[in-house]
Parts: sequence; C-alpha cells; structure tokens
Amino acid sequence: MTPLHAFGDSVRELFLLIPLGAVRALFVAVPVVLVIWVLCLPREVTTPTEDAGPGKSATRWDANLKLWASVALLLQIVIYTLV
Repeated sequence: MTPLHAFGDSVRELFLLIPLGAVRALFVAVPVVLVIWVLCLPREVTTPTEDAGPGKSATRWDANLKLWASVALLLQIVIYTLV
C-alpha cells in the first residue's frame, strides 16, 4: 500500500463519520442561502442598464434577473428536497 492509498483511506473514513442527514441539510441549505442573497440584491444590479434596442424598453417586468434566478434556485430546492 502506498502512502497515497493510506491517505485516501483515512479521508474516506472521515467522510463516513458524517451523517447523511447533515449532508442532505447542507446540500439544500446552499441554494436556500443563495436565493436569500439573490432576493436581497438591489434592482439596479440585476437589471440591464444599456438600451435594449430600438422600440424596446429595458424596464420590462422580465428584465429583472432576480426573478429568473429565484425561480431556478427554488426549483433546485424543490428537486433536492424531493429526491
């Protein structure tokens, strides 16, 4: 057995000590924290500032990226809690 095998075995033994419930909670908590952070961002940071083109307004309801980022993160949270 090489020293690399011994190191890998010790790391694997440490990871086996972590309960799966804690891993699942952490796995779901990361997108929850991200969605809170996204919702706290100011509108000026998440909305395009340059002209959207001729005849188009940059202040449309779907121009704010917070909405779409929140939807994606909430979908991930739902999937992670169901699986």
